[in-house]
Amino acid sequence: MSLKNSALLVIDMQYDFMQGGSLEVQGANELIPYINKLMTLNWGLIAASKDWHPSDHISFASNHSHANAFETITLDDQSEQVMWPDHCVQNTTGSEIHDQINSSLFDAIVLKGQNSKVDSYSAFFDNNHLEKTQLHAVLLCKKISSIYLVGLAADFCVKYTAIDGQSLGFDTHFIFDATRSVNPEDNSNLIQQLQLKKIEINSTQQLIEQNQPKNK
Repeated sequence: MSLKNSALLVIDMQYDFMQGGSLEVQGANELIPYINKLMTLNWGLIAASKDWHPSDHISFASNHSHANAFETITLDDQSEQVMWPDHCVQNTTGSEIHDQINSSLFDAIVLKGQNSKVDSYSAFFDNNHLEKTQLHAVLLCKKISSIYLVGLAADFCVKYTAIDGQSLGFDTHFIFDATRSVNPEDNSNLIQQLQLKKIEINSTQQLIEQNQPKNK
């Protein structure tokens, strides 16, 4: 199995989502060795995404007078928005990728969620699909046909990146043991949703057994 035309997408492995972060995803730090191991394989491209929010971002509960973190409200445009604690504010320590991730292997880092008026779970588009990040262009430039997703959080940013990637024509794979969810009790439903979208579910060990690490 060749990964020459495949990309590993490392989604939002930022301090604010890690242990002790403002929006901690349970078990997030457990992913670090999985992701570092996967990055040693012969990918055609390795790209990371980062939430990169302005301080007045619409998803922050602190920016709404009567909103509480983790509740869902209806915005002026009638879209539903989950309220989150402030997280990944531009140029803060919380927005940085965890230093135990081997970031030197990243070929590209894509920023998302920069528009204060709309949230952006997917690394391809904002939630309204009005603005596009650089990710699609980067993948096309490198002649990538398949994408493999890891990172945080499985049920939000990884999920929506996978769905958008599949809709853009990429053969999309979700490396499930290299993700963690905000709501892990819903993981079986999440897997069903992904499979209905024709997204493949893989494991880290499966990929490592099928591929050789890079030559040192």
